Amino acid sequence: MNTIYAAEKCAKLIHSLSKAVKLTWGIKHEAIATIYKGAILPLLTYGAPVWIEAMNFEHNRQKYIRVQRLINIRMAKAFRTTSNETLCMLTGMTPILIKLELKTAHYKIKENLGHHDIEWDCDVEIENWPHPAEVGIIHEVVGNEET
Repeated sequence: MNTIYAAEKCAKLIHSLSKAVKLTWGIKHEAIATIYKGAILPLLTYGAPVWIEAMNFEHNRQKYIRVQRLINIRMAKAFRTTSNETLCMLTGMTPILIKLELKTAHYKIKENLGHHDIEWDCDVEIENWPHPAEVGIIHEVVGNEET
């Protein structure tokens, strides 16, 4: 899927969603966030490791930022003059360019294609958590002396 095609498709989806999202009434923030995470974000990031070099061009970056901005305006119920960075902070959404880089880095790590120097956080099952007593040594301090 072409990056421009994906951005345009998502923009159309957001504009049709806008009919149900107004400043004082309509779909709540949580529902819009679910739609973004479940429908729009997967469309935008599909195949990102293959075409990530296209984001080196400013016009491609701007198309993706515009799509995220459209949904963030609806999510935050903000005015269209609000900056993109502020919208990302208000909605708690990671900027789309960072999301694309993370998806690409995750793919490369998963496929052993390099980027071994990137620290990657992942969920650990509770059974595999280290016991707090085994993680470090506790030193008791009495007065000015350590025991």
